[in-house]
Amino acid sequence: MNNNKLIIRIIENWPVKVLSVAMALILFVFNRLNTLTTRPLSVPLVIETHSTLVPASAYPQNIRVNLRGEDEGIKSITESDIEAYVDLSRYEDGGLYSAPVQVRKKGNALGIEPLEIAVNPPKISVQLDQRIIKTLPLSAAIRGRTADGFDLVSYTLFPQEVVIIGPRGSLESIVELETDSIELDGRNGDFTAVMNIVNPSPLFTLRGNATAEFSCVIRPSVSVRSIEDIPITLTGLAPAFEADTGGRTGSARIEGMQAALDGFQPPPEFFTVDCSDLSAPGSYTLPVMVDVPPDFTLIRREPEELTLTVTLKETPF
Repeated sequence: MNNNKLIIRIIENWPVKVLSVAMALILFVFNRLNTLTTRPLSVPLVIETHSTLVPASAYPQNIRVNLRGEDEGIKSITESDIEAYVDLSRYEDGGLYSAPVQVRKKGNALGIEPLEIAVNPPKISVQLDQRIIKTLPLSAAIRGRTADGFDLVSYTLFPQEVVIIGPRGSLESIVELETDSIELDGRNGDFTAVMNIVNPSPLFTLRGNATAEFSCVIRPSVSVRSIEDIPITLTGLAPAFEADTGGRTGSARIEGMQAALDGFQPPPEFFTVDCSDLSAPGSYTLPVMVDVPPDFTLIRREPEELTLTVTLKETPF
């Protein structure tokens, strides 16, 4: 009897009771939604393709992601916890394809509820082309000039070649890669620098760490000077002899610092011929010696040999 009364009381005015419960649920959900906050993030976009294809047209490198959830939960989520991607892996031929942007939750984003994720743009189009690999020479992008009085003598670059991957249509025309600009302005000594390798397109991928080591040798500038009509001095000729050189003079081409070259005057015995081994009259061809100061380098001398006629001196009566 008591059970019947309880059932009667429960179903009494049931439409009103159901409506009350429904209103309570609506108010609960509405209140819960009002406590959720929104947080924007910018995350890298990954294009997933078949192994033989790569993107061949520009696409957004980053995607805007809006997170909606409880304030404390979404504050803990970072850019690395959300992965945005477009799955084009089912296509095996080049062409223009469209697909939705999808997301994967990782790290701090896992287990957070409630969590709504919206992406913008929701869909993108990407041109795909055949993936090729090339090995290209690397050159140093040298800019500027060394300090006055100094020259870049030589340099080395390591590596000398770089492996690059990209779409055939764009990569086939690339024949060389360069480093970032290497400035020589004001340099007066050797130096070494690690330089970035310039990637000519965001559609290309460089193997390795995309850097190169540049080393150079810088030395004081040298100049060249030609000196003409240099007297040739005979040394060691026995007093009993005299020699006829035919009036020959010499010329020399020497290298050195410009200031030192400008002030240099050949000494009296700059060009000499050693006659100390001559013991009888006759015609002799002997080497011409040049006394070059240590600051200079002899490039050329003329003559290298001198032919002279040696005779006895006439004895006065």
